[in-house]
Amino acid sequence: MPKHAEGQGGVLDGVFHALSDPTRRQVVERLAQGPATTSDLARPFEMALPSFTQHLHVLERSGLVTSEKAGRVRTYRLAPQPFEHLDTWLAVQRARWTRRLDQLDSLLYDLKEQQQ
Repeated sequence: MPKHAEGQGGVLDGVFHALSDPTRRQVVERLAQGPATTSDLARPFEMALPSFTQHLHVLERSGLVTSEKAGRVRTYRLAPQPFEHLDTWLAVQRARWTRRLDQLDSLLYDLKEQQQ
């Protein structure tokens, strides 16, 4: 395993787990527009608030969001670092598959040339 992936393994596992749920992905998309309170985030979803806050806890444990409490109001915002780890990992995967597809393309071209 590449060194960059070893250090990010726990972070990436948490990020992929957090983003595996459509509700949590929608929350992340909403928070991309700016900070929001728990009740603002929960409003579009038809679920009990305790169930919804479990989604927020998963996002917070993954590091994708942070929260702060002022009185009785908790406000959530996106945290950029886990997304940077994800972007780095995806860039490595994209480069690997691009290289493999280029190699396949070359092989197929060579085989076609040999048949002519």
